[in-house]
Amino acid sequence: MNHQRTLYTWNDKLPMRRTLPYDVVFVFGSNQRGRHGAGAALYAVSYFGAQEGFGEGFMGQSYGIPTKDHQIKTRPLEDIVPAIERFVDFARLHRRLKFFLTPVGCGRAGYTDAQVAPLFHRLSSNCAIPLSWSEYFSGFQFLESGV
Repeated sequence: MNHQRTLYTWNDKLPMRRTLPYDVVFVFGSNQRGRHGAGAALYAVSYFGAQEGFGEGFMGQSYGIPTKDHQIKTRPLEDIVPAIERFVDFARLHRRLKFFLTPVGCGRAGYTDAQVAPLFHRLSSNCAIPLSWSEYFSGFQFLESGV
């Protein structure tokens, strides 16, 4: 009996997409102020409907996970975990959507893949992780997202 779970991956070494199918949500690292001025957050505002003033949750065709606080300082990992758990639960409840995760927390927030990727271990099969995170998901079978 095979107990492997399936996750999709996308090649994060390639340029980021500017369009996604209507049922795919762009997941990015944000800040609690909802000021999306750089990195994946700026990308989310420019292309996927993220809204200024909203630092967490589902907006347009995007979902923000706050990795920085109201003063735009990096939050401790233990403070980011509840937001990750809320996202994971949201993705599980919205199985008709697909979630395209950027390397949340590994850009401007300054954490490493090894620090952040394992925090997403409960992801459901409607999520696509960056290929660079795949080594942190033992017990998963990986499929190319096609997104």
